[in-house]
Amino acid sequence: MRGARVPQARATVEKADVTRTEQSRLDLFIDRMVSQRACLDHAIALTAAMEGPVYELGLGNGRTYHHLAQHISGRDVFVFERAVASHPDSTPPDDRLVLGDIRETLPATLTRSGPVASLIHADLGGHNREKNDKFARMISPLVEPHLAPGGLMVSSDRMYFEGLEELPLPPGAVEGRCFIYRRG
Repeated sequence: MRGARVPQARATVEKADVTRTEQSRLDLFIDRMVSQRACLDHAIALTAAMEGPVYELGLGNGRTYHHLAQHISGRDVFVFERAVASHPDSTPPDDRLVLGDIRETLPATLTRSGPVASLIHADLGGHNREKNDKFARMISPLVEPHLAPGGLMVSSDRMYFEGLEELPLPPGAVEGRCFIYRRG
């Protein structure tokens, strides 16, 4: 478009007299990722001597599944997901993928296997905190019975368990960005 005028940026920017307390979306994402890694690594170390599978609830693009698969030895990592859309390098083999609605697949797995999971990780929420909280309240009673005694649950959202103890976060994790629970 020859001859079109390009708007010029303002030479001065007025600063607001308001202190910004809300984090940027980038900062929130970084806090979540750093916390997730710190909590997962902590949980992997705490459950290293346990037998029993690891459950990844929600695959997404497969980052946390890939991390778990690389850092856990001697335990299978099973993924519960509605539909696979992950990076090919981060996709579990078919025999460790449980496809379907988690409200159906978790109870069916419990019936087949019982409370055997040494570690469960869930990052199932979206960007709406109210919906995430509602989903966490609905899913908590379905998740809780899967943990073996001493097993850990790591979640990106606060969960609502009756028989699990919330643990303190490890160094490097940001309060409110990740949660760890243990079955006594």
